[in-house]
Amino acid sequence: MKRRRTASVQYAYVLLFLQTVCLQPAHVFGQEDVPDSSESTVETRRISLEEAVALAVKNNLSLQSSAVSVDTKKRKQDTAWNVFIPTADIRGTIGRQNIGTTQTVGPMTIELDPMWLIQGNLSLSLQLNAAVFEDIKNTKLDYESGLISFAKAKTQLERDIRKAYYNILLVRENITLKQESYAAAERQETTARANYRAGLVPELSLLQAQVAKENLKPEIDELENNYKMLLANFALYVGMPYDTVFELEPLDISVDFIAMDIKNLINQAANGKPDILEIKQQIRLLESTRKKTWYQLYTPTLSLSWNMDPTWHGDLFNNPQFESNIWKAQSSGMFSFTLAFRLNGFLPWGTERQGLKDLDNGIKTANIGLAQAVQGAEMEVYNTILSLRKAQVSIEALQKTVDLAERSYRATEQAYGAGLQSLLDVQNARDQLSQSRLGLLAQHYTYMLGLIDLEYVTGVPFGTLSSAVDQTVESEK
Repeated sequence: MKRRRTASVQYAYVLLFLQTVCLQPAHVFGQEDVPDSSESTVETRRISLEEAVALAVKNNLSLQSSAVSVDTKKRKQDTAWNVFIPTADIRGTIGRQNIGTTQTVGPMTIELDPMWLIQGNLSLSLQLNAAVFEDIKNTKLDYESGLISFAKAKTQLERDIRKAYYNILLVRENITLKQESYAAAERQETTARANYRAGLVPELSLLQAQVAKENLKPEIDELENNYKMLLANFALYVGMPYDTVFELEPLDISVDFIAMDIKNLINQAANGKPDILEIKQQIRLLESTRKKTWYQLYTPTLSLSWNMDPTWHGDLFNNPQFESNIWKAQSSGMFSFTLAFRLNGFLPWGTERQGLKDLDNGIKTANIGLAQAVQGAEMEVYNTILSLRKAQVSIEALQKTVDLAERSYRATEQAYGAGLQSLLDVQNARDQLSQSRLGLLAQHYTYMLGLIDLEYVTGVPFGTLSSAVDQTVESEK
């Protein structure tokens, strides 16, 4: 009995581990209005790994928001040349003089009423600085930064979906192992009942067989309940109603071990991991911002300006005594060049100079962060490869252990049927076989998901390393 409890604890531990990895928050994934489960018509939907990835990418709200942000940055990049469009203003004014004017006609001086004025104004202005060209480059770098961040988020989502898909399949395999153990317990109960009726074993043996069988039911029920929870979360992952019943296409979990060059993979990670690419782009953007700020402070600004303001004045109401003064027009305007240079940037304690130093420190901090990210990627690659190698050794050893455990269990069960072994011996042999199978299954999980993590950290497309083990096969059922 002690061995059975130990095996149960190990099953629970593995299940908890798989569940912890798989049960990720799914509230940021888009989905349609969810109907009440009691009124919904549940249909089974068969889905492959690649279909699940495509659905998740399509329905993820966070990615949709990021795509809108990228589109905004692209529009800014495409229209960055508009800084060379002059600023144009047009105004119109109608006014009346407060004091009238006088007009001399021969020997007479005539007092004229205050006149009305109609004035128009059109002005064009343009300011040019060396920072304008760097600002255009900065806009382009900002757009590229948005693309890299979007690609990183998409890659992370794909990695998580692939791992969740494997988790569900592995939990389902665990349920299958438990169901096989239950079927074996039923056979042992049948044998014990036959032996008891034949007077070969006491009633205690029959009761022990019945208890062993019944003890497996709660474990199977718990696994099936957790399996349903995983499917519900997976449905939210891919943007489907929570009560969608999925039939996941099985994946071949047989492993073709891959030779790995640690130095080459570390170099790939340092240059291809999405997180590192994002930091490098941020550094380029900061350097461009710093250069633009420097140009604004230490290069002159050329201002071009042109304006015209025609004015008409006269009697708005066409008084006959002022016919000679009605609507006389005059025009004025100017075209000018102005060269300006700010001196504040030369003050060490000035705001502009301090802002430039802040940018310098920001670039230094980003470079330190990049170095840390590269070191972290190197350690991640190294640890992942060690984990893969350990899993490889364990798989090879556990495969032999499973073969021996199967032979031992079959022999023990046959001996029990002949009355040569006790029920406890059979149960111990069955527990050892289940433990070995579960251990082998967990190591397959470790190896396959390790490859997925390695593909992410090195920045290669998914399937580049795991193609040998990530092949869809038809179900044997």
